[in-house]
Amino acid sequence: MGSRTRPPRVVEIIIALVFIAMAALDPDQNPWEMVLVLVLGALQLAEVRLPVLETKTRAVIWISVKLAVALWLTWISGNVNSHYYLMTLLPVISAATYLGPFETLVFSVAGVAAILSFLFSYDWKNTDFFLEDKEKLALNLLFIVIIGQLLSLLAEALRAQSAKHKAVADQLSETNRQLREAEAAMRRSERLAALGQLSAGLAHELRNPLGTIKTSSEMLSRNVASENEVAREVAGYISTEVDRCNSLVSRFLDFARPLEARLSTAELTQVIDRAIEMASREAAERGIAIYRNYEPDVPPFLMDAELMERVFFNLLQNAVQASRPGTTVTVKTRAAGDMAETDVIDRGSGIDPKMKETIFNPFVTTKPTGVGLGLPIVAKIVDRHGGKMAVESQPGEGSVFRVSLPMRTAL
Repeated sequence: MGSRTRPPRVVEIIIALVFIAMAALDPDQNPWEMVLVLVLGALQLAEVRLPVLETKTRAVIWISVKLAVALWLTWISGNVNSHYYLMTLLPVISAATYLGPFETLVFSVAGVAAILSFLFSYDWKNTDFFLEDKEKLALNLLFIVIIGQLLSLLAEALRAQSAKHKAVADQLSETNRQLREAEAAMRRSERLAALGQLSAGLAHELRNPLGTIKTSSEMLSRNVASENEVAREVAGYISTEVDRCNSLVSRFLDFARPLEARLSTAELTQVIDRAIEMASREAAERGIAIYRNYEPDVPPFLMDAELMERVFFNLLQNAVQASRPGTTVTVKTRAAGDMAETDVIDRGSGIDPKMKETIFNPFVTTKPTGVGLGLPIVAKIVDRHGGKMAVESQPGEGSVFRVSLPMRTAL
């Protein structure tokens, strides 16, 4: 719950009761004194309840109001002879708590100067103001200044300590986040390694019988009688399906084999342009426009241009297939520190939030005829470049696939 709705603490109740007791202590006093004492108490308690001190300007205004009320109370209750002039400590304490030493000194001196100014309103002929009273007044006013500076030093030390604790907490939070990411990456790597070994073994075992089936279908097609159209058509189907299976086996092997990036300096936009050129035919058939939004501040850097072209083509192809006819796919680049970020943005149906965490895992796909190896291979290539893959998606609004690559210029 916020500070405005939480129940009052015991210390707040005690402070309220003390102010009420002060206001009621002298039944013969000016009613305005009672009101101003209660107003000061309310202002003091409101500091911890209302967001009035969140900015320096608001703090200065708030503390100035408290100082004005304290000086008004002092003025109507006897000027320098008032038993309330030490109330000017309240705004000084607030200044020390929320502002710096200089501002605290300013409020302290302003309060002391205002109290001393009351001396000019005295009728010295009809008023006795003994030396002891003068010394007592001077000591009390100096006490206000000293208390303000001491409290300011203490508040500065507490703020510095709080800043250290916050820095440590932020560092721990960042470390925990990195550990969680590393743990997730390790689990994904272990799954990928196991699936890679399985895929490689399975692909090699399938290649030989597929080759035999394809050769047999070609021989059948050549040797079957020309008038036997059904047999020739079946042989054609066999050959086509074998080619499709071979393509699938190749993708399994691409996923399973160790990947080494051959780095050389390349222009990111040129790599993306080649990928767009390959994807533009399917985009035109579907009525999808591909827009480029390149930031000119991304310099050439080290990458395997061929592999990265494959990455962007895969992402563009997915974006085109996910988009509705008549919509657009946008490719956007920008520099983010020492990383080059590329966003592939579509206006499709988006990704189910439950699938966002597994979208880069093997065999996870939303396509009816998909295998689920495209994005894992993309993530593998980006990982070999020392980069990161990320996805942002809202169901019904589309998706953003982000590729972040380090802009290294030398091996």
